[in-house]
Amino acid sequence: MPVITLPDGSQRQFDQPVTVMDVAADIGPGLARATLAGEVDGRLVDASFAIAADARLRIITAKDEEGLEIIRHSTAHLLAQAVQRVFPEAQVTIGPVIDNGFYYDFAYESGFKPEDLDRIASEMHRLVKDHLPLERIVMGRGEAMQFFRQKGEEYKAQIIESIPEGDELSLYRQGEFTDLCRGPHVPNTSHLGYFKLTKLAGAYWRGDSKNEMLQRIYGTAWPSKKELNTHLHNLSEAEKRDHRRIARQLDLFHFQEEAPGMVFWHDHGWIIYTQVKNYIRQRLRSAGYQEVNTPQIVDLSLWRKSGHAEKFIENMFITESESRTFAIKPMNCPCHVQIFNQGLHSYRDLPMRMAEFGSCHRNEASGALHGLMRVRAFTQDDAHIFCTPEQVQAEASSFLALLYSVYHDFGFDEVQVELSTRPDNRIGEDEQWDQAEGALAAALAGAGIEYKENPGDGAFYGPKIDFSLQDSIGRVWQCGTLQLDFFTPGRLGAEYVSEDGSRQTPVMLHRAILGSLERFIGILIENHAGKMPAWLAPVQAVVLNITDRQDERCKEIAESLENQGFRVDLDLRNEKIGFKIRHHTLSRVPYLLVVGDREVETGTVAVRTRGGKDLGSMAIESFVQHLKSDVARRG
Repeated sequence: MPVITLPDGSQRQFDQPVTVMDVAADIGPGLARATLAGEVDGRLVDASFAIAADARLRIITAKDEEGLEIIRHSTAHLLAQAVQRVFPEAQVTIGPVIDNGFYYDFAYESGFKPEDLDRIASEMHRLVKDHLPLERIVMGRGEAMQFFRQKGEEYKAQIIESIPEGDELSLYRQGEFTDLCRGPHVPNTSHLGYFKLTKLAGAYWRGDSKNEMLQRIYGTAWPSKKELNTHLHNLSEAEKRDHRRIARQLDLFHFQEEAPGMVFWHDHGWIIYTQVKNYIRQRLRSAGYQEVNTPQIVDLSLWRKSGHAEKFIENMFITESESRTFAIKPMNCPCHVQIFNQGLHSYRDLPMRMAEFGSCHRNEASGALHGLMRVRAFTQDDAHIFCTPEQVQAEASSFLALLYSVYHDFGFDEVQVELSTRPDNRIGEDEQWDQAEGALAAALAGAGIEYKENPGDGAFYGPKIDFSLQDSIGRVWQCGTLQLDFFTPGRLGAEYVSEDGSRQTPVMLHRAILGSLERFIGILIENHAGKMPAWLAPVQAVVLNITDRQDERCKEIAESLENQGFRVDLDLRNEKIGFKIRHHTLSRVPYLLVVGDREVETGTVAVRTRGGKDLGSMAIESFVQHLKSDVARRG
């Protein structure tokens, strides 16, 4: 007679073994209809799983994170079944869940066309209406291999061949379709109605370019029509906001094959870059950081001492000169330790905060490159704080205040925080880790910051805090980090003289706010859809004439604004004013200053915003004050 303990501590006793679905039905019919799966004593199982002994049970519905993943995984199976119905010659391979959706790879010699996605989706919807139950089947390795080979599914047989002997395998059957899978899955296909097939792509079997090319179908799946529509709207918005597309429209930067993953900045893009860099430079200087600059190319021996060569060599660009092997630096930390090591420091010199706009290179795979978001050459707003163990909490608290202030100025007030603690494979003593984790947690608590803890996900050299930003359409981007390092200073010989005269190794805090400047600018462009706030806009105002009678006055206004430090364009083209207003509105210029005969007579300008708002006529001095105020507001 199993006793089932529910998450709220309540218990239900049954006279015989029960399934997860039985328990849900005993609680209520509404819960039974919503049940997708269960978690029994910490293990995810199907709703049909039988519980024969006392157990703790959490019923999984679409409101749970696990429930959403189960919906997406089951929809991948639905896709595979529909493909084989519409294209019987297609072989299925693998179909995992990914962020916001799923994909499935197929071997299909004729190849799918974009218009085939609608045919496949229609068949999927028919399968949903059929309410096909998903049934779990257990087979031995040999039996399962024979089962798929008899069906002509050679790829599934190859997967099973790679599984160790003796392992029992689970398969899931829905109608005539059976797939190899650990599960769990939804009880039946009626739970899978809200999906969209989004695109086709190529993929190598098992991700190896030596293997055959397969076709991948991507899709997204959600528990409700509303959530699906919201996601599709956000996808549409994301496409409009793609920083690469906006860069072409606004002439900000480009990439080309001769320098893969490396940015060619154009004038307007470089203005944004330098504004971001100069702003961070000023904030760091005010916060007590010294700015340094270290070499781009360093002998590989330094990277061996630091441990980076052992762990990172495949991502490093290597070069040779005069029988010596050098690496183009992929990060800045070992070089900053070299500056710390110049001269013996006292505990009174600490903390020492060392910042660099460090230009780094990493040999990322060409297939992973993605505009500014994933590049091979990038600049970090990198800094390292050398301090005593007792100073860690205070330094962490100061950094948190700086980080949140910077994010606010860039218009990001939604920040997600994760504290990652000691991994199994770590260096240092437990006492050190206790102190370090306690210091970071106390700093977060002292600042009133809510955070999620990731047990065991810290770096091998110390715990860390990661900061992610939510943009204007809800996407989350990991940017900032604060990492505590017990390891690197000692490996590279860093020491200070403590109060009792002994030599001690400093603690090193790795910290960044923006991360990569290139990536952060890509995020900014997409967050603002190219409509950069006035303080970052490459052109802050454009002066437009109506006829050539106003040319001289327009030139005077533009020169006056430039002399006061504003970035101004002058448009005296012989075009209709409506055409010019539209052109500069599409160019995302924050302010359009129109000058006609009346404005010349009154010494004013007619001010419009790029959003189409008419601010009326202003004296130049009044507009200057308005623009100064807008720039000062930053985000």
